[in-house]
Amino acid sequence: MARTGMTYITYSNTCANLVRNCLQEHYKTEALSREKVHFANSKLTDARPEKPSRRNAE
Repeated sequence: MARTGMTYITYSNTCANLVRNCLQEHYKTEALSREKVHFANSKLTDARPEKPSRRNAE
């Protein structure tokens, strides 16, 4: 892939948004409800993970 200043995640999110915008309203609403992503992030201190912090990606 050529270097365009865009990461794969950014590229895939852009493509997913374009596809969702082309859907009929019923399917668009359903797809948007599945769009939210939840993940946990924990830092390592002395080679041991600290308590993870939960984040929502939107």
